Amino acid sequence: MSPLTGVLTEAWNLYRRFAAHFLLISFVIYLITSVLVALLSLGGVAGAIVGAVISFAATYVVQASLIKAVQDVRDGRVDLDFSETVRAAGPFILPVIGASILAGIGITIGLFLLIVPGLILLTFWCLIVPFIVLGGSGVFDSFGKSWRTVRGYAWNVFGTYVLVFLILIAFSIVLGFVLILLPLWLRSFVNSVVTGTLIAPFLALVATLLYYRLTAAHASQPYTPTGPAGATVWEPPYPATPGPTDSTTPASPTPPPSTTPGPEEPGATRPYPTAPGPTSSAPPTQPPTEAAPDAGPDRPPPPPATP
Repeated sequence: MSPLTGVLTEAWNLYRRFAAHFLLISFVIYLITSVLVALLSLGGVAGAIVGAVISFAATYVVQASLIKAVQDVRDGRVDLDFSETVRAAGPFILPVIGASILAGIGITIGLFLLIVPGLILLTFWCLIVPFIVLGGSGVFDSFGKSWRTVRGYAWNVFGTYVLVFLILIAFSIVLGFVLILLPLWLRSFVNSVVTGTLIAPFLALVATLLYYRLTAAHASQPYTPTGPAGATVWEPPYPATPGPTDSTTPASPTPPPSTTPGPEEPGATRPYPTAPGPTSSAPPTQPPTEAAPDAGPDRPPPPPATP
C-alpha cells in the first residue's frame, strides 16, 4: 500500500477538526496584507510595487506559519496560539522565500521548455518548504532532501497534487459566481482574503502530511495519523547532524567524596578520644599538653596505678 493512501482524507479531517485555529492564522495575515496593499496602491506606482513585495512575503509567512501549526496539532491538541505560531515560524521565513524563488525560476523554465520538465521539478521539489520549516534544512540542502524523499513515490505525489488543484479550481469557480454581483474592486479584495484564508490551510496540510508520510516510509517507521489529544506521534530524525550538546559518549560520573581518611589525611584531624574503647588495639593519642612527663630530680614520681 502506498504511504500516501488517505492523505487527502486526513488533511480534510484535520482541516475540519482545527478549522478555527488554521483559519485564524491565515485570515489575520491575509486581512492585514490586503488592507496594506489597498492603502499602498493609492500612492501610485511606488506604492503598488511596495504592496506587491508585501503581498509576496505574506504568502510565505502564511505558508510557514500554517506548516508550524500542522506540526503543532499532530498530537491532537493546539499547544501554540496565533502569536506563538507566527514567532515559531519567523526564523524560517527568509530561507523559505529564497528557496521558493529558486524553485519558481527552475519550474517556470521547465514549463516553458517542454512542460514535462517543469512538472517533474514541481513534483520532486514539493517538500522544500516542509524540510526548511520542520526539518531545519538550509535553502540548497532542502532541494536535495525533497528530491530524495519524493523519489520512488513521484507518481503518487503528482496524482495527489493533481487532485488538490482540481479541487481548488472548482472552489474558485464557485466563489467567482458568488461574488459576481460585487463591484470589481470589492470582488478582488474579498476574493483575495476569502480564497487565501480558506485554501492556504488545506495546501499546508497536504504538504506537511506528505512530508511526514514519506519520511516515515523512508525510515521504515509506521505512520500514525493524528489521534486523540495527547497522542504520541513519530517525528523524522532531522536535522541528522547532532548539535553541540549531543554526544554519543556518556560523561563519566564524578565519584562522591570519600569519608575514610586516606594515606594523606592525618588522623590528627579527627577529635581526640576521651577514653580508649574496648576494641581499641592502640593506646589513645594524647594531646601534646597531656603527654606524660619524664621523671627527673625536680618532679615527683607518678602515683601508683589503682588495680
